Amino acid sequence: MSGRLDAELAGRGLARSRTHAAQLITDGLVSVDGRGVVKPSMRVDDDARIEVAGADHYVSRGAHKLLAALEAFGVDPAGRVALDLGASTGGFTQVLRERGASPVMAVDVGRGQLSPALAADTGVVSVEGYNVRFMTAATLSAATGVTQRPSIVTGDLSFISLPHVLPAIAATAAPAAEILLLIKPQFEVGRTAVKGGLVTDPALRADAVHGVLWAAWDVGLRTNGIIASPIVGTHGNQEYVAWFSDAHGTDPSEWESTVTRLTGSR
Repeated sequence: MSGRLDAELAGRGLARSRTHAAQLITDGLVSVDGRGVVKPSMRVDDDARIEVAGADHYVSRGAHKLLAALEAFGVDPAGRVALDLGASTGGFTQVLRERGASPVMAVDVGRGQLSPALAADTGVVSVEGYNVRFMTAATLSAATGVTQRPSIVTGDLSFISLPHVLPAIAATAAPAAEILLLIKPQFEVGRTAVKGGLVTDPALRADAVHGVLWAAWDVGLRTNGIIASPIVGTHGNQEYVAWFSDAHGTDPSEWESTVTRLTGSR
């Protein structure tokens, strides 16, 4: 049996009503079997796994994207020097700190966005107005005062294609670092392919993911895993988290079937 997602959400007691359920879904807070959805009318099976990212202590809902990746990949930030690219309000930074990373270098090209609580955390080094496209180990160390190169790197970057920043990431991270990056197809496919802020063509989403994986390979980073983000991005865009390292993993051709499945392009 299957039914509408909004009705199923209300029926399971995950929302107060179908109206409330529809709002949660369109806000991007609902995932079905690990994939974010934004259509209340989506048909779901009775045994589908439905989850709601409700109110919690995280400074942004983006924290759940990194949490899902850390759990899926089994990456442990504890005791590591970390670099969070595109920190914004600090959702990823907060997760890294709670998982034991110290210090966390929270870098963003913008200013005044980081949560005051995280800005006051002595384990967080905030760097504002910093363009990661031109980042080097030397400039990062000069900006942060942290001499160790990061052994875990995370990134939630907007308005820039990841292939533009991957060379800087590869050159800055410590050898054998774990690199977890959010892939946003809306910033990879080109403006003409984005309709109303949304990438609707599954084939274009797949091309965007493949492009990032191969760009990483070209700078010496192998792919170890990729998942669909449980939380959708702006305008309901499906996003993905990829795990790279220069020390382990495979070339992107090994991940073609996974990317096809996750993007729905088959």
